[in-house]
Amino acid sequence: MKVITASAEDEGKRLDVFAAEHAGMSRQQAQRLIDDGIALLNGSPAKKNERLSDGDVVSIEELAPTPLDALPEDIPLDVVYEDSSVIVINKPKGMVVHPAPGHLSGTVVNAVLHRCGSSLSGIGGAIRPGIVHRIDKDTSGIIVVAKTDLAHVSLSSQLSSHSMERVYHAIALGVIKEDRLEISKTIGRDPKDRKRMAANTKNGKPAQSCFTVLERFKASTYFEARLHTGRTHQIRVHAASIGHPLLGDEVYGWKKPNLGLSGLNGQMLHAKTLAFIHPETGEMMRFDSELPSEFKLALAKLRAGI
Repeated sequence: MKVITASAEDEGKRLDVFAAEHAGMSRQQAQRLIDDGIALLNGSPAKKNERLSDGDVVSIEELAPTPLDALPEDIPLDVVYEDSSVIVINKPKGMVVHPAPGHLSGTVVNAVLHRCGSSLSGIGGAIRPGIVHRIDKDTSGIIVVAKTDLAHVSLSSQLSSHSMERVYHAIALGVIKEDRLEISKTIGRDPKDRKRMAANTKNGKPAQSCFTVLERFKASTYFEARLHTGRTHQIRVHAASIGHPLLGDEVYGWKKPNLGLSGLNGQMLHAKTLAFIHPETGEMMRFDSELPSEFKLALAKLRAGI
């Protein structure tokens, strides 16, 4: 952890500017760490534009990793659609979207670089070329990757304006009584565990999800989730916040998150449908993916009362 104490000369200086100057990073990197609750002011999360006073203590628990160039790897991809602007992929469970500490190879980015070569948007940087949005390692389903900067800007704009349609299917622990739930709870870093996210944190960002029940079982619920925002672990955190964490979720779930079902590996969450306006043609594009075999098997067992 890096700890920096503000002096009289720093009086009135913005927190993000101070952190960038004293921690050897860009202002944008500092803002990201502050927003994520990794850079703290006097031991607590703060806003990036907060003004410092003499004696204030800024602590940074985890500095941003040194960027690494992602390398092409010959990894098979389930390509649903591809043209000169975008490539739509059905990501398997267990595959990371882009390189990160602990997962420097074997990612979607490594595979796409091998397939597409240099024809990817550079906006995401050296380790996230073309990446507009991502899904967790243990979440399967549809994602879109930008092959041009124009496509990247267009898709990012649709994502931020909530016009990109994203529909997930999931299985929750416990029986959800309501047929439809609109959940609006901020999401931010868990103050008790910085590796987790939590709902209704002090400096969380607005997050909206809509859950619609598809089928109920004895001790679980099969439901559809529509995202109006795209926060880290949003569906998992929102589901846990209403007392119904996802089946198989060892981070946000119950002590025994598998309900005794064998063969589960991670949360039962699948990005089933993705729709967006094509950056070049203006055409509405919609893609739907079949539930993976593990998900289908879990449903079959639950329907059989196992």
